[in-house]
Amino acid sequence: MNRINEPFAFDGEIDWEPAGEGIRRKILTYNAEVMMVRVEFQAGAVGTPHSHPHIQCSLVEAGTFDVTIAGRTERLKQGDSFLVPPHAVHGAVAVEAGVLLDVFTPMREDFV
Repeated sequence: MNRINEPFAFDGEIDWEPAGEGIRRKILTYNAEVMMVRVEFQAGAVGTPHSHPHIQCSLVEAGTFDVTIAGRTERLKQGDSFLVPPHAVHGAVAVEAGVLLDVFTPMREDFV
C-alpha cells in the first residue's frame, strides 16, 4: 500500500519487509521531503556499512547497538540517538535484539 502523504500510519496495518539477514523494517509515514522507518534487528544482526545522500536521524527504541559513523563507533542503548550526514559511511551491529526508528530527508525512494 502506498502511504505517501498520508498523515497517519497505524502500526498494525503495516507489514514488515526483509532488510537483511536478521533485519526487517516497516515504512511508516513519508512524503517527498521526509520518511520514518522502524527497523528491527535480531541479536547479532549487522546493518552493513553503507552511505546514501540522505540525512538520517535515528533513535534506539529498544536494545543495544554498536553504531559506526565515518569511522567512529559508539555503543548506544534505548533512548540514545545518532545523526548521519549525507554520504557518511555508517552501519550498526545489534549487540542485543533491538529496534531503531530512522528518519530520512529527503525520503528514501529506494525503499518504496
